[in-house]
Amino acid sequence: MKHGTFDPVRALAASKHTFGEHGGVNMDIEASTTFTVMAAARMPDLFAGRLDADQGCFLYGRHFNPTVYTLGHELAALENTETGYCTASGIAAIATAILQLCDHGDHVVASRAIYGGTHALLGEFLPKKAGIQTTFVRGTDHNAIAAAFTDRTRVLFVETLSNPTLEVADLQALAKIAHGRGAVLVVDNTFCPVLVTPSLFGADVVVHSLTKFVNGASDLIGGAVLGSRDFVRRLMDLHTGALMLLGPTMDPRLAFEVSMRLPHLALRVAEHSRRALLLATRLEELGVAVTYPGLARHPQHDLMRRQLNPGQGFGGLMTIDLGSRERAYRLMDLLQNQHRFGFMAVSLGYAETLMSASASSTSSELSDDELRKAGIGPGLVRMSIGFTGSVEDRWQALHAALNEVGWK
Repeated sequence: MKHGTFDPVRALAASKHTFGEHGGVNMDIEASTTFTVMAAARMPDLFAGRLDADQGCFLYGRHFNPTVYTLGHELAALENTETGYCTASGIAAIATAILQLCDHGDHVVASRAIYGGTHALLGEFLPKKAGIQTTFVRGTDHNAIAAAFTDRTRVLFVETLSNPTLEVADLQALAKIAHGRGAVLVVDNTFCPVLVTPSLFGADVVVHSLTKFVNGASDLIGGAVLGSRDFVRRLMDLHTGALMLLGPTMDPRLAFEVSMRLPHLALRVAEHSRRALLLATRLEELGVAVTYPGLARHPQHDLMRRQLNPGQGFGGLMTIDLGSRERAYRLMDLLQNQHRFGFMAVSLGYAETLMSASASSTSSELSDDELRKAGIGPGLVRMSIGFTGSVEDRWQALHAALNEVGWK
């Protein structure tokens, strides 16, 4: 399928056109931890993997649950993959995907500017606990990425839009590099649901922290792994499946909650994007050091535009660099406690604006040298722009706080 012919909103709507067990307009919540079989002879087939959820045969809640399985299919429709399954968190989705694709002694190439928890997982935890090494390279330097591959490289890992530097990954070029060396391209699309569909550009596995934009209310934790049927079945293999044996499956009640929020995901993302573009444009006009992929001067603005699905904008994330940690802290203090612009909190995709100084929060797992190489300065403030209140009131608050900290 060529980019431009896929409509994620339409695909999701089609996947949602199902009925509950008793004819309800919403799917049912299957709260059972275990599932009966109608004939004793079917039990060995289930444990041998000859029957699975695709055939309507369920074994145990840690393996497949019907409600979680349905949400996985809905998200797969959104991301144009064959199937998917949901996890207890976004980092669980990343960890199980990497562990399924890599064995002891294997190697990962990853973008240097990624979420701090993912950086710690790849750079510290997996080498120590599983003997899986990672080389971190600037995500936009394709020559360096290609040079980092070894004969044991199994995965190229990137974020569609890097956290927090907002670099745009050239997914088609990265897929070509990975596939040319027999590796798998894994893309974290947490920042860009509905905006970008990585599978259209060659991504093999797409992961999400559902905690963020997909959920939208900052009230539950969840993740998803999306890809081919073969890969998801491998994740759920009773002998070697990382998701099955490590057990980070999503609770069905939470799966239901997430599913109920999917129909208005595109509406929320479009409004996040509209407001972020307005604020970023005005900041740029003032001369503030703002980064937003919707600004024409962003280094990968044209690339982002080419990869976007139509009608959703450029996303709800932007950054402001105040130059120093002290000035960044002062700005956020003013914005939260005096001007009521937003909240100082990690995470993103919430109805209210969330702000954090990345170097001392969501990227604090990186060393000072790693922060420098990733382009994450101590004064960098990441903002997930919300959609509550009047956008003009929010702009006046932001403008006043910037003047108070003396940003020039």
